Amino acid sequence: MTMLATRSARTVAVAAVSVAAVLSAAPSASAVTKLTHSQATAKLSAAGISWTSSGGCSNRNVSTCTSFEQVNSATIDGIITFKRASGCAITITGGTETGHASGTYSHWNGYKVDIGLTTCAGNYITGTFPYNGTRGDGAPTYKSGAGNIYAKESNHWDILYYNCGGC
Repeated sequence: MTMLATRSARTVAVAAVSVAAVLSAAPSASAVTKLTHSQATAKLSAAGISWTSSGGCSNRNVSTCTSFEQVNSATIDGIITFKRASGCAITITGGTETGHASGTYSHWNGYKVDIGLTTCAGNYITGTFPYNGTRGDGAPTYKSGAGNIYAKESNHWDILYYNCGGC
């Protein structure tokens, strides 16, 4: 085998390992731990995070409720990490209840929470995370170092947690 052929073979091998590493680092929609509403609220309460529901309920199948049924543990850990890092008071206004946009990384599938707009949270997000462009709906987005996405909608932050953000 010539020196060039050996180098080419090594380059292909390194490229294959690099691709495998990238693919294995991508979030898996099936490899997540789900929480019940009760488990999630216990963790949120212990961390000093509140939640509100316009309908005063937690039924996952009612859009005016705020539910955490089937939320990913990493999502709850992520918002706890955010609260601790930012020092802000956090009120969750949306969880896994019906009525949000669909998709793999959606509220329904446990990857997202909405939090109320506050000066503290807004300043922390925009001052800490780099601007990441606008979503299809025009919402400006900011991406944390952990890869989580914070989108500023008209009356709340829509937060996508791929992971717990360094918990």
